[in-house]
Amino acid sequence: MSVQKKLTIHEDWVVVILGGLIILLAFIGLILPVPSFSWKTGAELSTTVCSTSNLQIIGLQFLFVLVISTLGTLLTGKSVAANLRTFPVVYLLTMVALVLAGNAQIKALNLEAVIFSLTIGLIIGNFMKLPEWFKLALSTELFVKIGLVLLGTTVIFSDILKAGSLGLIQALVVVLSVWYFAFWLCRKLKVDDELTMMISSAVSICGVSAAIATSGAIKGDSKKLSYVISMVLITAIPMMIFMPYIAAYFHFPQAVTGAWLGGSIDTTGAVVASGTLVGEEALKISTIVKFSQNVLLGIAAFAISVYWTYKKHPMGEEEAAKPTLKVIWERFPKFVIGFIVASLVFSFFVPAEVSSAVKGSLKNLQGLWFALAFTSIGLETNFKDLFGKNSKKPFYAFLIAQGFNVIVTLIIAFFLFG
Repeated sequence: MSVQKKLTIHEDWVVVILGGLIILLAFIGLILPVPSFSWKTGAELSTTVCSTSNLQIIGLQFLFVLVISTLGTLLTGKSVAANLRTFPVVYLLTMVALVLAGNAQIKALNLEAVIFSLTIGLIIGNFMKLPEWFKLALSTELFVKIGLVLLGTTVIFSDILKAGSLGLIQALVVVLSVWYFAFWLCRKLKVDDELTMMISSAVSICGVSAAIATSGAIKGDSKKLSYVISMVLITAIPMMIFMPYIAAYFHFPQAVTGAWLGGSIDTTGAVVASGTLVGEEALKISTIVKFSQNVLLGIAAFAISVYWTYKKHPMGEEEAAKPTLKVIWERFPKFVIGFIVASLVFSFFVPAEVSSAVKGSLKNLQGLWFALAFTSIGLETNFKDLFGKNSKKPFYAFLIAQGFNVIVTLIIAFFLFG
């Protein structure tokens, strides 16, 4: 037991370590070749994608990400044996998604690999009974956050400073207005206090992370937390897919679209996926805006801790340490530090020729981690969780609040980024 405690590190710090390790290995010469998934006909699929040389590259890539994933599992104190049994399945399903997305006709429809990885995961997760140990072994957040640290290598720091200040203004207005509306709505619908707090935070701040932080701040019921997370993930799916197409139909500028996506979609991974559907500028702006909201998470958790403790709610009556500024640091999403450091390094310290040599491999790995994350999200999401007899009012509250969020965020995005 003592050995495991020594090895356990908070997941957000683990992704900073692993993202930094991947970048460092690229700098010292471990540059993975990028596999090819592009094909038009069955013959081309056989001779190009399924060629011996390409399969060897895919196998080498598998070994690399398996080692990184296993190291992450070890550092977070989870079961390495379970990861070794689960990860190959997730990787294989993700490869199927990448092959499907590589088809020329699919590319013409602008459908990204993350949509296929998510769909494959959802089909298996909802129509096959997966063992509980398999779901517990999935490392969705780890995969998403490693990808986000690597995304920092493609974002110039001056862009962060420019969009980040606007993003922070947007985040403050959105979080305050949407949180209050969701809180008021839940009270009107007589949703219980714990769910009210978790739903309000999840809709207004940053989805899963906010729900988890809020649950921790109020010592919430883990079953209620699981339910809120299920709502966040399932509603993020249609938003992730349809919002980019709505923006394209109405010819929204990419910067506005990115700010809209980043401010209204509740999971960071889904923001990245939808931003990818629109374009490079939208991807960067949406990620930066979402990070601006993530930065507010620690402050929000602190405020919720104060509210819950001093209002003496049933779950907050026990004597506990009064909330302090330390809570802000504890709830602060540390992977944002990894993203910013990676961006700083590539913006100011990496020579152009070195950046050119490593960026292809790092961009490929960034996309792979996102695809692996969405396969995992699909596998662990069950639509039945939303339709229990006692689940309708919180679900209605969540949907209405999310609709309010989408409209308010779009107006603010046009005002600030239009």
